[in-house]
Amino acid sequence: MNIAIITGASSGLGSEFARQLDQMLGKTDEIWLLARSKNVLEEQSRFLKHKTRAIAIDLTDEKAFQQFEEVLAIQNPRITVLVNCAGVGTHGVFSRQSKENIDAMINLNIVALTSMTRICLPYMKQGSKIVQFSSGAAFVPQAAFAVYAASKAYVYSLSRALERELKGRGITVTAVCPGPVNTPFLAHAYGKTYRLQGFKKLTMLETGCVVSKAILDCKHGKTVSVCGLPMKLLYLTTQSVQNLLQKFF
Repeated sequence: MNIAIITGASSGLGSEFARQLDQMLGKTDEIWLLARSKNVLEEQSRFLKHKTRAIAIDLTDEKAFQQFEEVLAIQNPRITVLVNCAGVGTHGVFSRQSKENIDAMINLNIVALTSMTRICLPYMKQGSKIVQFSSGAAFVPQAAFAVYAASKAYVYSLSRALERELKGRGITVTAVCPGPVNTPFLAHAYGKTYRLQGFKKLTMLETGCVVSKAILDCKHGKTVSVCGLPMKLLYLTTQSVQNLLQKFF
């Protein structure tokens, strides 16, 4: 059985990824949608033509994660696509952030993503694809978004390294690095009354654009997917600086 797995599939980028992949996965038997709300996942499944499996799971719950790993062992599927969309962010000065908020970002953005990738790899073969949602925040440190940006820098670095490690197995890894995207994430991160201003407002993208670009780049085996000219310029600038520094250190 060939399956695609999408985490964070109940809303935002994860939901959009499910919708777009549903239209183009020709050799995939099922799409497994993972998120905490099973009702939302089941409602979403009604609009997908592929057979789906709605799996309610808190990816930061170690016991629930172990149960999902057991499901994989029993089903023994071939995973054609893994999309790690689940993530959380909280805006605010680090010294004023609560332990709960900091732990949530680390546990979901880093630990859960790493663990999901690890347990899925044994079921991936030549031609399988991994899509890791990083962020444009990975390119430069961000005051008042320190932990989130650092967690996405981890995802970016992990993805680049895995791409090299898995190349011999014919498995591609693509780090998706958008700027601000019009999803419920923003209201959660900044608060419902907050309005984006300046550069972040200028670079705001819609989910459809980000996901379609990510899928296209994934198809072409690109290591990094950056949607939108302003974010591409930021990415190219940071890459140029890194390359220059490497010549001196």
